[in-house]
Amino acid sequence: MNHQDIDIHAARLVDLPTITRLVERSAILDTELACTRDASIPQNLLLERIPLSQRELYTLVGRAGRLPIAGQFRLKPDNPIARLVYIAPALDENQGDTAYLYLLDAMIAEAGRRGAHALIAEVDEFAPLFITMRTAGFAVYARQQLWGRAPSRDLPAHITPARLEPARDEDASDIQALYCNIVPKLVQPIGLTHTDTGFVYRKPGKRGIQGYIAASEGKNGIFMLPLLHPDILFAEAASIIAGAMTRFKSLDRVPIYICVRRYQDWLEETLIDLGFEPGRQQAVMVRHIAVAVRHATFAPVRHALEAVPIAPPTSRVHEVEFSSDF
Repeated sequence: MNHQDIDIHAARLVDLPTITRLVERSAILDTELACTRDASIPQNLLLERIPLSQRELYTLVGRAGRLPIAGQFRLKPDNPIARLVYIAPALDENQGDTAYLYLLDAMIAEAGRRGAHALIAEVDEFAPLFITMRTAGFAVYARQQLWGRAPSRDLPAHITPARLEPARDEDASDIQALYCNIVPKLVQPIGLTHTDTGFVYRKPGKRGIQGYIAASEGKNGIFMLPLLHPDILFAEAASIIAGAMTRFKSLDRVPIYICVRRYQDWLEETLIDLGFEPGRQQAVMVRHIAVAVRHATFAPVRHALEAVPIAPPTSRVHEVEFSSDF
């Protein structure tokens, strides 16, 4: 496949039917989105976002040879980290990945043009796309596992939900301090996953925040990502997570998912106690984007010298007084 066979561009209204067909077989690379909305991405989301890509979502579509292909990433105006949303169609095991490499390159270039410093994707470790992402220059920064629980408001009798409060603007510094204490420095720059809300836990008698639960709710499920201080006991961790679960009225209608990063895997026993079952294992992959450096434009030295007026030399010999020692 040569460059003449590649045509990938920013999505236009005329591309909407093609994208609608493609996303039905897409690979979702945003775990929060996959857990809370339709895996195929609802058509109303496409209708809202494609013409207004300046808001947050940017969609690329085109053909690589005979294969129609599309991808989307999310970039908030105040955040230099872009997140891949989906690639469509999903890469099959026996399929060549050349077209996907061209698409990823186009998305990386577009994200960089929009001001992003890095592009992040959450990829199933055993998916064919994992190898393709590594070929495209993505590196694994963290591992995570998704845990799921069937719809139910019933909790184990020995677990009492803790009292949690919605996160407020004034909690930002305490949440950041907790984040820096828990998350390894290598992973810190990629930040938390985007969520709609969050809940904080303050241990009685202690200053600061000992727990933070980032959460989102959609028609297909509830998604949570916990950050709990290592000093918290196992029984206390179960109460904190149960307290976050009970904040959602749809708990008995939709499944709930908890994403556990490897540096928080001590929570696994707690999740089993709460009735969760282990699900997909994923890699958080990051592709750093080179930022363009603007160089100043200098005029040639010859032109600069020509612009300087030249005065005739003058002699100042008569102003010099010689010492009698010479």
